[in-house]
Amino acid sequence: MVSLLVCVIVFALIFDYINGFHDAANAIATVVSTGVLPIRTAVILAGILNFFGAITGTAVAKTIASGFADPGLVTQTVVLSALVGACAWNLITWWYGIPSSSSHALIGALAGAVVAKGGLGAFKWGALQKKVLVPLVASPTIGFVFAFFLMILLLWIVRRMRPGTVHRSARRLQLLSAMSMAFAHGSNDAQKSMGIITLALIAFVTAGHHDGMPDWFLPKGDGVPSWVIISCAAAIALGTMAGGKRIIKTMGTKIIRISPLQGFVAETAGALTILGASHFGVPVSTTHCINACIMGVGASKRVSAVRWGVAGNILMAWVLTLPLSGALSWVTMKVIGHVFE
Repeated sequence: MVSLLVCVIVFALIFDYINGFHDAANAIATVVSTGVLPIRTAVILAGILNFFGAITGTAVAKTIASGFADPGLVTQTVVLSALVGACAWNLITWWYGIPSSSSHALIGALAGAVVAKGGLGAFKWGALQKKVLVPLVASPTIGFVFAFFLMILLLWIVRRMRPGTVHRSARRLQLLSAMSMAFAHGSNDAQKSMGIITLALIAFVTAGHHDGMPDWFLPKGDGVPSWVIISCAAAIALGTMAGGKRIIKTMGTKIIRISPLQGFVAETAGALTILGASHFGVPVSTTHCINACIMGVGASKRVSAVRWGVAGNILMAWVLTLPLSGALSWVTMKVIGHVFE
């Protein structure tokens, strides 16, 4: 069972790494597309801030570890299957340059694996509705509205300023907003892998295989071990530094061509929305939030400024993420369950 736990931890860190380069665009797409920073500098800066954001709290990790299934029903194979399904979906969408949600891929995959193990009643569907489906709609809506009105307000403030002055000031401000967005990304997304590893450790203890393990390795109560926090923070930071040019192009130019001022507004609105969710332990999609904020700044100019055809394709990927990642993990659980259980 120790070897299986090691596999789970390795796959969780791989998922975290993939999450980093899959969602790198969330923090830096606008700052790269507006020419404020070159892509290599941007991804390194984002990776560093991802790390510091990831170690600031564990509220989201606790939600993932205990919020969606009874820990007594969750085995190492369930967690491993969920990770395989989530990683597979993330790689598929990354390859095709589709900004889907790593967060919802993980939760959908966890649902699929739990259902494969214990049936439909084993998963807490009420928690899915409250902590995933409601924020799925609420967080991008809040981001869109916030970005829309913030953009209008700033345009009114700078209406008498010279365009060159506005442009130079916005480029400086966008550095701060991009840093805030990267910090916010780490504060929410890295905690999901922390929660998955903690869930695996709880399952390990529940099965009675923890004899001889050092105290620092195992969770105490609903806490997340320090080594899990540091490992996940490092994994997502390194993944972010690896970057994701395909998705950066989609988010930074295909939805709407943005100016530095628009980039500043989109990142500021997105960062504040995500940080609020992290504070309350709600696992939201950073991808959904920043895309909605980009659409919000575009719509504030004119509705036709947003390329709604591209936005529609992205929306379709969002809708498909939960069921398809769940299906992938369900199949995985049925296969490896025969081997390990």
